[in-house]
Amino acid sequence: MTGFADARALSATIGTLRAAGCVFAEEEAALLLSAATSQDELASMVSRRVAGLPLEHILGWAEFCGLRIIVDTDVFVPRRRTEFLVHEAAAIAHVGEVVLDLCCGSGALGAALFAAVDGIELYAADIESAAVACARLNLAEAGGRVYEGDLFEPLPASLRGRVGILLANTPYVPTEAIELMPPEARLYEPRVTLDGGVDGLDVQRRVAGEALQWLAPGGHLLVEASESQASATARIFEASGMSARVASSEEYDATVVVGTRPL
Repeated sequence: MTGFADARALSATIGTLRAAGCVFAEEEAALLLSAATSQDELASMVSRRVAGLPLEHILGWAEFCGLRIIVDTDVFVPRRRTEFLVHEAAAIAHVGEVVLDLCCGSGALGAALFAAVDGIELYAADIESAAVACARLNLAEAGGRVYEGDLFEPLPASLRGRVGILLANTPYVPTEAIELMPPEARLYEPRVTLDGGVDGLDVQRRVAGEALQWLAPGGHLLVEASESQASATARIFEASGMSARVASSEEYDATVVVGTRPL
């Protein structure tokens, strides 16, 4: 806790957050108190959290794979379950691999893979200007080059056929299911980062349809999907000319589909 804060302030903050329905009130209160520099700032932060603003947007960062990732307002907050996608990518990546983080958001996946695999050559792209600004900050240490535009469109032609690992954390929530999401997601994160179309797989179809042009022989495309979508995603990959496998994790409650370009 900061100098102005004490056990009474912590208890009061926990009570306020708990009354607002925050499931992890104790952890959130500790983070808010550690970030605030005055009572007025703390009151403002708590008020914004009670109103439903994502905790990460209030703090200005999210923890992901042990890293502190800058997350501005209007930028998708990386989920803990997506750490499984990074672990799967790290298990098959090679030293010096060319990595593309597509639909990169804050750049969390690329930053985490850079921390896990030596010497990767990192590129990223997103359609949202706020996300691109965040990704450039988060990937600066990695020397990552970040482009703004729709999927592969803004990327340099020199990347074609060179990508060893293509991370594509595409939106995969079916359109009708968005209204069932928690308010902090559906109200404060860009809809384009959530809405995957009628069955949730529209963007995955687009990525898979162009992936072979960008992947190196033997290169891999990794996406996250729900458990119920995974078999359909695998079929999309196979129809696009890749082999496909599905990996699942009970620990992360996550499912990842890995497509591989034939040698």
